[in-house]
Amino acid sequence: MDFFGIPPQALFGQLLLGLINGAFYAMLSLGLAVIFGMLNIINFTHGAQYMMGAFAAYFLLQYGGLGYWWSLLLAPIIVGASGVVIERLMLRYLYKLDHLYGLLLTFGLALIIQGLFQNEFGSSGLPYRIPPELTGGQNLGFMFLPNYRAWVVGVSLAVCLATWFLIERTKLGSYLRAATENPALVQAFGINVPRMITLTYGFGVGLAAFAGVLAAPIYQVSPLMGSNLIIIVFAVVVIGGMGSIMGAIVTGFGLGVIEGLTKVFYPQASSTVIFVIMAIVLLIKPAGLFGRAR
Repeated sequence: MDFFGIPPQALFGQLLLGLINGAFYAMLSLGLAVIFGMLNIINFTHGAQYMMGAFAAYFLLQYGGLGYWWSLLLAPIIVGASGVVIERLMLRYLYKLDHLYGLLLTFGLALIIQGLFQNEFGSSGLPYRIPPELTGGQNLGFMFLPNYRAWVVGVSLAVCLATWFLIERTKLGSYLRAATENPALVQAFGINVPRMITLTYGFGVGLAAFAGVLAAPIYQVSPLMGSNLIIIVFAVVVIGGMGSIMGAIVTGFGLGVIEGLTKVFYPQASSTVIFVIMAIVLLIKPAGLFGRAR
């Protein structure tokens, strides 16, 4: 049975693509929300760090002989450690300044990192194979579901919900949230606030790198893969509410699905629908769907 004259295979295929895109939107916007919510920094380097995660997986395979599963574990740690260095050497001096300074610094870092990788590897993508355990797919009758794409959606959702639980429902998360409001008080309880902030930034960067490893077999490994995505991800964060963890998750997946459906019913608007939604949301609720007015 067709839906409004559209074959079900095409409809569900675009829904799957929308869910996959939404998984990456959610993962990346979650990292941005964690960093902004806890550190008050608009991290424009996030797209470059997502790209670095994919390249870390590629290097681990090419030069270390380590496959996908080891890369999924090690790449976020390696890229997250580079984020710790950036925070300690640069970002720590900007926390009490206007957001614009952090945005300009991270935007400049993103251009430098992307330029270095582009100069070395060019603009074309490098292939990264799907792990043998996740090749093939399932015939659901109404559509064919590739195993790797199902894995990406499932693991992204699991990581997003685990991060939300960690920040919103655990003692560590309560310390993190309290440190953003009153760091002196948290310090008085014996908590090393500067170290906690550094590790929080490293964790947010690690989330971006984790998403990069997941993306490598789907989109290939390219120096431009982050720059093509980061503007959309910032729109997702704004719609969900700056600093809102649940807003990043729900809005990321939801907008991915909306974008996929738009490609079915009105393809010409698929590249702008997210920005149209952002404009409407900001007119109605400037703090975002899940945000709180500051």
